[in-house]
Amino acid sequence: MGLAPEILSGLTDMGYRSPTPIQAKAIPVAMTGRDLIASASTGTGKTAAFLLPILQQMAGTEPGKLRVVVLTPTRELALQIDEQALALGYHAGFSSVAVVGGMKMGPQEDAIKSGVEILVATPGRLIDHLRFPHMDMSTVKFLVLDEADRMFDMGFIDDVQRIISRIPNERQTLLFSATMPPKVRKLADSILKDPATIAVDPSKPAESLVHRAFPVPHRGKADLLGTLLSHPSMQSVIVFVKRKKDANGLARQVTRSTRRQAESIHSGRTQQERIAALEAFRKGECPILVATDVAARGIDVSKVTHVVHYDVPRSSEDYIHRSGRTGRAGEKGGVITFVAPDEERDMESIEKAIGSKIPRVRLKASASGNRRRRR
Repeated sequence: MGLAPEILSGLTDMGYRSPTPIQAKAIPVAMTGRDLIASASTGTGKTAAFLLPILQQMAGTEPGKLRVVVLTPTRELALQIDEQALALGYHAGFSSVAVVGGMKMGPQEDAIKSGVEILVATPGRLIDHLRFPHMDMSTVKFLVLDEADRMFDMGFIDDVQRIISRIPNERQTLLFSATMPPKVRKLADSILKDPATIAVDPSKPAESLVHRAFPVPHRGKADLLGTLLSHPSMQSVIVFVKRKKDANGLARQVTRSTRRQAESIHSGRTQQERIAALEAFRKGECPILVATDVAARGIDVSKVTHVVHYDVPRSSEDYIHRSGRTGRAGEKGGVITFVAPDEERDMESIEKAIGSKIPRVRLKASASGNRRRRR
């Protein structure tokens, strides 16, 4: 792809050998400086798809000025992107800072004043910094909107538009979104100039995933989860639930029943607690993570063997994003969904949207906690 040696060194450090489909399509176009709209499922390598062409265009230039702003909907995702930016830009001498809520503004302000080149932010916290003189975006040349559809869903669009109004019009804008509803298309039309458009199966899960569904009543889900987690193949597992109160209770129950450490991550935990849980999961100290959808797009941990949808997701988009935590970068991954009788209709809607019937696996009654009564 013609990447500079210092950029290739960063890729080598991270273990990359060949581009994913979205990277192969997006990087050559973005390296020309053209605006870009890209649609792709989560877990397909979108972060490197926008960071690499930007770093390539910055290679050989003098560091010390803010030139890149990446907007993303969640703190977890911002921290993951910041981590990749630091790794990929290390040999080129570029620095990055994550500007997110739940953390003190002082250290973020100090990092900005020191002259970082890349700023990865959630919209609300960046708006907070824009109230002060240290947040000068007059030198920004690259703007990335990551997970644009999710930012709409979370109500960030007004903040996003305020931020964009502070960035020079002479810039390259890259918009990445898993889905492209009319509201996202309207935003793209208003802020991008003659953009190229690429897509890599935006409405389907990655092909490297193996999907299974287990019919089970709600009261039998916890027992079924314990049974499945006892299998040696379930080495690194994310369990998704709908409600944060369920996440805490289920994590405690899993730890007791399996004697394997489980942590929870949701909006009710502090940022420090969420970071600590993610770090323990990443290191393998905690092999099971029970999460709400706040983490569905923010967890970028390699070698996740399985995702379990403890509750059927609300939409096919949520199913795709949750499932994308495993099978990343072309690796194999298992996706398991627990389907209670009242969730069958939602499951059928997901299957219709992704164009695939998910095989049902029926275990003996005792495995799902629904033992037959003796006569």
